[in-house]
Amino acid sequence: MSKKIAVLVTNLFEDSEYTSPVQALEEAGHTTVSIEHKAGNVVKGKKGEAEVIIDKGIDEVNPEDFDALLIPGGFSPDSLRKHESFLEFVRHFDTEQKPIFTICHGPQLMINAEVVKGKKMTSVSQVAIDLKNAGANWEDSALVIDESGLITSRTPEDLPVFNKAIVKALEK
Repeated sequence: MSKKIAVLVTNLFEDSEYTSPVQALEEAGHTTVSIEHKAGNVVKGKKGEAEVIIDKGIDEVNPEDFDALLIPGGFSPDSLRKHESFLEFVRHFDTEQKPIFTICHGPQLMINAEVVKGKKMTSVSQVAIDLKNAGANWEDSALVIDESGLITSRTPEDLPVFNKAIVKALEK
């Protein structure tokens, strides 16, 4: 059954951490919706390899309309985490125990939403101390799946196992 996945993204996202999971999800028959401040904005990856035309502005979407959430890494999550509307969006997925998929610096958005305490997670190494301080059980693994449905990975090198796991998680 096809699922609808929200993707929170803004400028300076890690190019492959957006393009690769989105491609894997769409190839599996799911719909992805890019969400930023305003629909129609064009956001660019930090390596200049990818650009995304935003589908919806955060004020136009209801998290109840989505089955899962993808948060790519790069500098994008750090930029988005200062905006309460994005934090509220993330909190909905945590409260409803809908799947959240995040990689690299993506957990920064979850830290500010205060939804990591007690969860098994991984991230890029520089975010590890922030996750630990926020109460997460951080481990240095290519893929960590928490019982809440949260799936995390560290870096672009982990994308093959990350993509496989997020597609499998949506088969339920």
